[in-house]
Amino acid sequence: MADTSALTLLSREGCGLCEEFHEAFAAACPDLLPRLTVADVDSRAGWAGRWGKVIPVLIDDHGTLLCETFFDEHRLRAALADGAGR
Repeated sequence: MADTSALTLLSREGCGLCEEFHEAFAAACPDLLPRLTVADVDSRAGWAGRWGKVIPVLIDDHGTLLCETFFDEHRLRAALADGAGR
């Protein structure tokens, strides 16, 4: 069965590190771009409280941390292969 879960990049408008993360993700993983949603970390209290000070953060549908601060393609692909993001 193919892994088709959504990926969410928690970021904040005007965050340069968030923009760099998104650009690195797009360049390294164009195959995953259709699954990616960029969301404001402050739009949900749970996100803001847990992740607000460490953005950017990439999570799956279940809130599992896949990458934080800097994009790491190897870590993401390994997590997806191991079942995260399903």
